[in-house]
Amino acid sequence: MIVFDLRCDAGHVFEAWFASSEGWESQRRDRQVRCPTCDSAEVEKALMTPAIGPKGNRRSGGSIDAGQLKQVMQAMAAAQGKMLEGSTWVGGGFAARARAMHDGDEPAAPIHGQASLAEAKALVDEGVPIAPLPLPVVPPDQVN
Repeated sequence: MIVFDLRCDAGHVFEAWFASSEGWESQRRDRQVRCPTCDSAEVEKALMTPAIGPKGNRRSGGSIDAGQLKQVMQAMAAAQGKMLEGSTWVGGGFAARARAMHDGDEPAAPIHGQASLAEAKALVDEGVPIAPLPLPVVPPDQVN
């Protein structure tokens, strides 16, 4: 069996099954294929999407359990909190402070803060050792 999307001369699109492509041609030629909406025998094949199966490398059950996700996020937050315990929040001055420490103009110390993408790229290009934090940090003055 083969399925085709068909369109009548009035623009109605419908689906029809045939034993083969030859069966479609024969029935169309004999005007046996009719539009179910308007009964027109002027029918042509419509553009149709190919029936492609799912990718073979997809995993079934791709969603993670909400409880597991919560546990993972809590563990990440705890690890990040521990990492930041001895670090100082420098806010939007992060790029300047990190650069100053790297250049030896300020004593080296663990810091964290905010930087734009352009500032972060510039620091990396200059060889300043930085890394993004996996989770957002609330500035100390905004913690309730």
